[in-house]
Amino acid sequence: MDKISVIIPVYKNKQLFLANLKHNLPFLKGTEIVIVNDDPSERIGLKSVINFSGVVINNQKNLGFGGAVNQGVKKSSRPYLLLLNSDIILNDQSFLRGLKYFKEDKKTFAVSFLQKDGKVLVGKNIFFWSEGMFSHKRVGDLRNGFNGWAEGGSCLINKNKFLRLGGFDEIYAPFYWEDIDLSYRAWKTGWRIYFSREIKVNHHHESTIGKYFDRSQINKIATRNQLIFIWKNIGDKRLLFSHCLYLSRYFFKALIYNNKIFLDGFFSALKKLPFILKKRRKEKEKFFLSDRQILVLLNKKGDSEIVESMNEDGQN
Repeated sequence: MDKISVIIPVYKNKQLFLANLKHNLPFLKGTEIVIVNDDPSERIGLKSVINFSGVVINNQKNLGFGGAVNQGVKKSSRPYLLLLNSDIILNDQSFLRGLKYFKEDKKTFAVSFLQKDGKVLVGKNIFFWSEGMFSHKRVGDLRNGFNGWAEGGSCLINKNKFLRLGGFDEIYAPFYWEDIDLSYRAWKTGWRIYFSREIKVNHHHESTIGKYFDRSQINKIATRNQLIFIWKNIGDKRLLFSHCLYLSRYFFKALIYNNKIFLDGFFSALKKLPFILKKRRKEKEKFFLSDRQILVLLNKKGDSEIVESMNEDGQN
């Protein structure tokens, strides 16, 4: 427990946050807890509400999910980060089992958990390329193994590796794709992300986002950030050619059918293109695996040549 800093970003939804924190505190005893309030309109003072010993950061401006977590990490002092959204409910201390992954495999970047979302069990995901777009989906195979990304709402991360990657990219603010981007950069660096079904949490998914943002806003942000991700991270020339070809089709189809969500998302991403290209050039130097290697690795039960290559040459 003394190796873990718990980072909890909070945006509005204060009553739910307090109720879940009160429930979770007994399971977090011995950890360092850092709470980041990302709602400048309301300060959070916990000592008068519950018996809490930890750090509370009240942001002066809204930074979005990634920025709030980055703020919390700066204040943390322990080698492993337990990222815990305010809508996550712990069942026990099973998250401690995640520490064995870092001990047994020095290239472990993060460990993702099994989440109960209503009656559905989720938490294991894959990446794939389809019709010019980088996409992701849940998989029904919930056995332990590699995972596409560590979900930012509930995962365990090596802090040193997190910082070496520069943390969450705040270009995605206010939400969506930050954890996918971070995890994909970790994979390309030669590190690994695991899924552990032994670590179980309950997650009321989108309880905050769905309450304070309407569906059109959410879809616009999701479209924008998907494009930002591709333009920032995909280096394979054939994939990029496919993307440009399909993107032109999507664009003209959106014009014909007046698809404002896609058009707004596209132009919002386009405005950020100079910053995206700058980040792309800078981060390219850190990458070890290719896009195709990652897509193959995460869409098969195993690829011995890629894993062997990662063992020999990947960064520690």
